[in-house]
Amino acid sequence: MRLAVVGSGVAGAYLLNRLPPGVEAEAFEAKTEKNWYTVCAWGTSEPFITDLVKKAGFDFQDYVLHRGKNMVVDLGDEELNIKLNGLVTYDKHRLTEDMLKGKNVHWGAQVKAADGGLDGFDLVVDSTGLHRSLLPKVEDDLLIPSLEYQVKSKDLPYDDFVIRPYPGITGYWWYFPLGDGMAHVGAGDLRGRYRYELDEFVKKHHCEVVRRVGRPVRVTPPKYMEPFYDGKVVGVGESIGTVYPMLGEGIIPSMQCVDLFVDHINDREGYRKAVLDHYSVYAKVYEFVKAKVENRFSLMKMLPTLLSVYWYMRGNTRRYGLQTELSTFYKVVTRL
Repeated sequence: MRLAVVGSGVAGAYLLNRLPPGVEAEAFEAKTEKNWYTVCAWGTSEPFITDLVKKAGFDFQDYVLHRGKNMVVDLGDEELNIKLNGLVTYDKHRLTEDMLKGKNVHWGAQVKAADGGLDGFDLVVDSTGLHRSLLPKVEDDLLIPSLEYQVKSKDLPYDDFVIRPYPGITGYWWYFPLGDGMAHVGAGDLRGRYRYELDEFVKKHHCEVVRRVGRPVRVTPPKYMEPFYDGKVVGVGESIGTVYPMLGEGIIPSMQCVDLFVDHINDREGYRKAVLDHYSVYAKVYEFVKAKVENRFSLMKMLPTLLSVYWYMRGNTRRYGLQTELSTFYKVVTRL
């Protein structure tokens, strides 16, 4: 089988290292190698992603930058402290870059349709993330504008993770330490209230801005992102909604999606069903977030959904690298 992988972010790069026997792949990346860069705050769960990275032939320990112990959740009038059990920042760009080394990557290749020079391939993977370049567009796709700075300073104010959710849970401001006087500071918010906050942070703490990255984050879950396949095109990762809506986190979910694809590479409907089942809780979180955003949240009506989400988080400490306490969860969902 000949496979074309369009998009070389975390999903595309991971897939190139997870190919089953008998599958040959070529990757097509819209950006040039010089301008290519992986985005996001680089936060993930070390215990969980270690196993995934090992499947690709790499040692995650080689890429860890900071191991968290405590996360502060700033509610404005109160600060909550969440104990961390494996949440880390890592050099996502270097790991993704290493996963692409030695692979057949066509840099600067603008592929906008499966028949655009890909006729010789048996299967085409849309791993273009936010762009969803090859699959049909979906209605009511919820995208949260975000902006992130990678900063360097001797006067950084925090030594661990900090997040500040915006009222209505329309997004949050974040601070992720990277070690050696470096950090990612950013924000995503549907209403754009963060617009000047990052520049104020840079000025106040005498930061050198190493890199600025602005891009929306898709939080529409797979349930509302169908079709997952169209002809010989199959979507993988954020292109089909594998970002956890509560946290805006998509690294591990995209890699898990790749594993589901590999397990069902010759069974597209089986892949579709596996994706819907695996990410079913994402739809529940999304319904809660939408209710908050649209100002129609009712604790009584949403209680079964919220309890389901809470027990999911509570039972997946290793997956998210943090402990979810009921009192903390309740304060976040009711006071914002």
